[in-house]
Amino acid sequence: MSHFDDLETRSSDERHAAQLAALRALGGVTADLRDLSDLSRLPVLRKSDLSARQAANPPFGGMHVGPVAHVFQSPGPIYEPGGTTHDWWRMGRFLHACGIGPSDVVQNCFGYHLTPAGHIFENGARAVGARVLPAGTGQTDLQVRAARDIGCTAYAGTPDYLKVILDRADESGVDLSFTRAAVGGGALFPSLRKEYADRGIATLQCYATADLGNVAYESPAMEGMILDEGVIVEIVRPGTGDPLPEGEVGEVVVTTLNPDYPLIRFATGDLSAMMPGVSPCGRTNGRIRGWMGRADQTAKIKGMFVRPEQVAALVARHPEIRAARVVVDREGEMDAMTVQVTAEGGDEGAWAASIADLLKLKGRVERVDDLPNDGKVIDDRRDYG
Repeated sequence: MSHFDDLETRSSDERHAAQLAALRALGGVTADLRDLSDLSRLPVLRKSDLSARQAANPPFGGMHVGPVAHVFQSPGPIYEPGGTTHDWWRMGRFLHACGIGPSDVVQNCFGYHLTPAGHIFENGARAVGARVLPAGTGQTDLQVRAARDIGCTAYAGTPDYLKVILDRADESGVDLSFTRAAVGGGALFPSLRKEYADRGIATLQCYATADLGNVAYESPAMEGMILDEGVIVEIVRPGTGDPLPEGEVGEVVVTTLNPDYPLIRFATGDLSAMMPGVSPCGRTNGRIRGWMGRADQTAKIKGMFVRPEQVAALVARHPEIRAARVVVDREGEMDAMTVQVTAEGGDEGAWAASIADLLKLKGRVERVDDLPNDGKVIDDRRDYG
């Protein structure tokens, strides 16, 4: 299959230079960056920060915004701008990787009400020349009839809603013409992907957010998710803005190069890890392993909130500590906290004192040889069932 554009196959040096130039052109805090690695010196922007900025200066918090066609509202509430120019959210690249093009009719089952998902995928469909049935969510019987009458060949929506449509069509004795599905907004489980494949529907997923647009996407190679060309992705230690080495699980932090609405080091709250090498499909950008959980692991222990940044502060206070993890369990009817520490040397008594100071709680200290590479800094093992 041909690629969406030449950007997908450029060298890492070409990509680095182009992204650095685009960053500098945004102005402000990025104007004086000498290298992409200098991004790590800038603060992380969290949803709570964005919400506070918007409350003080509605609707977009004073962020630089070019001409926009829509204003969306996501839970929080947080407001996002939207454009109608070519591939504004960069979703066309993903739809092209799915094999969707001018001969297709896309049944777009992402929501159009307040939130931007429906418009994000419709804008991407226009970028690849496909026609769109703006179906939105619900009214499954009407969805089935429209899919049959119009001859929809591709589905866009959450992974599980396609099964709802297909099952209803089976119950009604209706044959549908879907051969491709572009999904997001939820986990695509292997069993569900296989069920669609058994029906002749090739299904790929993307990783996108209302604030950022497309961040990463699968190609037919299905080896991780390829980073979009219009973003810079870092994996950082949860609770900090410190980049992690390739392969280590941490929080996904994204910088968008959209001059209409640039977000610098926006923390998604999601966990993932960078993969080595490049995709066999020929696209040369980096890859992430996909969604691996949430980075916001805040837990309430003995009535006190413990947050990832407090665990990060413990590690920063003691240079000999390589990593630390708070494990929460129940002993009898009481919360019990153990802090697992991997370190070269060090004084466990000093660690315990810092734990009491920083976490405002006392807990056991357990020295361990290693910790799992899963991005967890707070492991809540309590059974809430």
